[in-house]
Amino acid sequence: MRYATRNRLALAGAVLLPPALCAALVPVRGVLPHADAALIAVVAVVAVAALGNRAAGALAALSAAVWFDVLLTPPYGTLDIARSADAVTAVLLLVVGLTVAQLAARARKWKVITVLDDGYLAQIHRTARLAGTAASPDEVIDHVSRQLVGLLGLSACRFEYGTLLGHPPRLREDGSIDWGRRHWDADRDGLPPAEVELRVLHNGRFHGRFLLRPAPGAAPPLGARLVAVTLADQVGAAFDNLSPTAA
Repeated sequence: MRYATRNRLALAGAVLLPPALCAALVPVRGVLPHADAALIAVVAVVAVAALGNRAAGALAALSAAVWFDVLLTPPYGTLDIARSADAVTAVLLLVVGLTVAQLAARARKWKVITVLDDGYLAQIHRTARLAGTAASPDEVIDHVSRQLVGLLGLSACRFEYGTLLGHPPRLREDGSIDWGRRHWDADRDGLPPAEVELRVLHNGRFHGRFLLRPAPGAAPPLGARLVAVTLADQVGAAFDNLSPTAA
């Protein structure tokens, strides 16, 4: 399928798919937890972003948030939200939708479909929720450190504030790994036998880095590495909103 045709279909899907999916949930909206409904709505965003470009994914995220509000939160049929918890969920749906749209578009570029895995989506959703409610970035750092250990098959993970000492292998935003001037083939060889740097940046500001110590034989797929980068982005967002308790 030609690129322009894909984008036109994706834009149509951004307008039509979220309301259709939210409408399908109307019969169970009284018993389905709103957080679960929001996570289901994110699937529409991923589907659109996987087909088209980031603009289509962003439109789908906005559409999903609006129709989630109109069809699945009381008072139904309006943009009003009666409960503060539902308002928070709607905002998180938009934030997570935009984040996942970015990730899905990046994954499509690199021919990765594992981003659609429910476990990956749930991890991003939990981290985005924590980033919006945590009392300090340290809470988000601790949470993401535990996620990275399981996600990437690490033996340890630590965070360093605001330092770039040394020249360790670096996990980049496209999921690739560079080691000095050399590209490390993580798909073929797994993670390097050294601590891997994952930088935390947001809006152009550097806040620190995770240092990832791989367990022997750790070979996370590209999809998992892209999710790891997205989780680090959430830590950066927490820094922009809050002041760290330690530095």
